[in-house]
Amino acid sequence: MSARTRTVDDQEILMAAHHAVTRLGPARFTLADVAEEVGLAPATLVQRFGSKRGLLLAMVKMGGEMADACFAAVREAHPSPLDALTAAATDMTRYVQTPEELANALAFLQMDVSDPEFHALAVKNSRRALEGFRELIDEAVADGELIPCDTARLARAVAAMSGGSLIAWAIHREGTAEEWVRDDFATLLGPYRPQTDRSEDRATA
Repeated sequence: MSARTRTVDDQEILMAAHHAVTRLGPARFTLADVAEEVGLAPATLVQRFGSKRGLLLAMVKMGGEMADACFAAVREAHPSPLDALTAAATDMTRYVQTPEELANALAFLQMDVSDPEFHALAVKNSRRALEGFRELIDEAVADGELIPCDTARLARAVAAMSGGSLIAWAIHREGTAEEWVRDDFATLLGPYRPQTDRSEDRATA
């Protein structure tokens, strides 16, 4: 029996949990919703994770691993550190397709802020994201794509813009989420780009 239940690995289950949270919200979704998506019995999820809370905690832990994987993937896909930074800053738009899904994700954020166990994991994940952004910014500065600056502070601004811009898109609902976030990101980085790049942007505007 144990061999059979392991035909679905934990990562697949946790991704199904993520889909359930964005679709239904952290309060409304059930273990049965997740189990149905992956073709397992709810009891099997209890055996794996102990409870709905245990499943959600495991999902948050996976979020940190996914952030690391995101930064590695965008750096491999983009020779330009600045292009990689743009891809990383807009990555969240891949997981939230509608304003309703974002609302459900924000409901989960309330748990990250108010529940000590979730908050401890959220802090770790946030620090990993800040480190990833800073490394890309450092590379962009070294390559001359950005001017010398306090890269730690800029990384914080990029992280804040990434999430905040997505919320603004959900309110205004103009264009796609990715287009909205990319536009805000370009505005944020404008003063940090070399003068020649800014002059070319004005000439083509």
